[in-house]
Amino acid sequence: MAQQTAAQQEPQGSADVPRVQAAALTAFIKRAFEAAGLPSSDADIIAGLMVEADLRGSDTHGVIRLPLYLRRLKAGGVNPRPNIRIAREKPATALVDGDNGMGHLVMRFAAMTAIEKARHAGVGWVGARMSNHAGPAALYAMMPLAHDMIGLYLAVGSNNHLPPWGSTENLLGTNPIAIAIPAEEEPPIVLDMAPTVAAFGKVRLKMQRGEEMPVGWMIDRNGKPLTDPKHAEEGLLLPIGDYKGYGLSLIVGLLAGTLNGAAFGREVIDFVKEPGNATNTGHAIVAVSVEAFAPAAAFKRHVDAAIRHHERRSHAHAVAQQPRYRGPRSRHLAA
Repeated sequence: MAQQTAAQQEPQGSADVPRVQAAALTAFIKRAFEAAGLPSSDADIIAGLMVEADLRGSDTHGVIRLPLYLRRLKAGGVNPRPNIRIAREKPATALVDGDNGMGHLVMRFAAMTAIEKARHAGVGWVGARMSNHAGPAALYAMMPLAHDMIGLYLAVGSNNHLPPWGSTENLLGTNPIAIAIPAEEEPPIVLDMAPTVAAFGKVRLKMQRGEEMPVGWMIDRNGKPLTDPKHAEEGLLLPIGDYKGYGLSLIVGLLAGTLNGAAFGREVIDFVKEPGNATNTGHAIVAVSVEAFAPAAAFKRHVDAAIRHHERRSHAHAVAQQPRYRGPRSRHLAA
């Protein structure tokens, strides 16, 4: 990992973007969290996951979030030494109480719990409450892959920027969904997407870089295209597929939030505007053992074949806009 480089994706004309070795960045983040009161072992876990996010190309959910996390810790909005525990449990399910700890720690605990349950029951569904922003969804959907399992991750966004279909009141977040499917020789398939055309983190990144947003990301309260990210708080994100994106965000919010006793809708705390308040963020992670349905090796060979067939077809019929394949050792479809 020491030879890998973590850097934000370069905007056009920015060849001089600073680059930092991943190991050095990890050490820096760890020291920052230790100074904020986290135990060294917890700081190390979070730092590793944040740098992994950047290395995978999720530059809106990696080190760029460090100042915000530290502000929330300093303001008392996050518990630096949580007692993360299982509050309810059945053979194939569990509900995790994160004790308002860092979301990365809560979701790592939840993912490990889901994997262990899937070993015995074939599937493990674990919900989480009293958590916080946990970085990119793919990080947790991918954790079951090493165990010949399929991963599914859902979460409630940390602020609301999407209205119900036909409304102008922001009642929904960019509630993400990620699915990871193992392969044999090919890298795994990983889908990581928001139910909106663009996640709000991408809007913030445009603001930080002084770039305009593309038409189609947001509209203002009069329904006109909004391209200046400085006015994003006054606008509305657009859902993918019109009402279908709204419906997807609603369902994800109910499964990751309401089902777990976490915040949803008007209960959601904007973690940027209210750094001193607990967000009670909700998540869900599902691990599915491939062996519960078919021999893992045979399934992964079939996934290999599907990947190769689709790649041949996409190369033969290239289009201007298509999901991006990115990140080390995965077919990461980011939307």
